[in-house]
Amino acid sequence: MPSDAAPFTISFTWGDLEPCTTGHPNIVDNPRFALSGVPEGTAFIRFTLKDHDAPHYDHGGGVVAYSGQDVIEPGAFRYKSPCPPRGVHHYEWTATAQRQADGGVLATARAARQYPE
Repeated sequence: MPSDAAPFTISFTWGDLEPCTTGHPNIVDNPRFALSGVPEGTAFIRFTLKDHDAPHYDHGGGVVAYSGQDVIEPGAFRYKSPCPPRGVHHYEWTATAQRQADGGVLATARAARQYPE
């Protein structure tokens, strides 16, 4: 990546996520992601969700074809929603810009929020 290129960043909001605090996540559409500084050559972006308070739980994610858009709208993939059984948990989405659906990493961006907010 050239030194004058903007860094790859993402942001998100939970959106219309149904409240869940039972410890039994729902399968839901992805949140709306805003993208910035996506590296040249990116053909796919892989999204994964991590719960820092339960790091071994697999919330899943998805791979989205990238064609220059600044936003990934809900419905691009489905994942297991945040649903902490006790109190607030701290979640982080990781977006990996890739040349191919299964690899060729170009850059990684992260954005974190707590749930429930």
